[in-house]
Amino acid sequence: MAIQFNDENLQQAIETGQPVVVDCWAEWCGPCKSLAPIVEELAAEYEGKVVIGKYDIEQDGDFPMDNGVHSIPIVLFFKNGKRVDKHVGFAAKDALKAKIDALL
Repeated sequence: MAIQFNDENLQQAIETGQPVVVDCWAEWCGPCKSLAPIVEELAAEYEGKVVIGKYDIEQDGDFPMDNGVHSIPIVLFFKNGKRVDKHVGFAAKDALKAKIDALL
């Protein structure tokens, strides 16, 4: 199951240096809702290898501003405490898997 990130627990996850994948979304975003089941599937598939979670941009605010989130959905990829990739818009599962595999 994907983690429900907020500013505090997301920063802690990134600082561990392990691979982290963040799906930035909002309740009103149609493409975000389409991406949600894919993110959940990936979280189950990569459990124990990659931290995968969702960040509601309407609930918290520092992370999106600090990471240049201007449109959603956007999936951000972190490794060793730094953002290394991103995908803007809806993505097929295979496309996200390729980016996640690149983190490992």
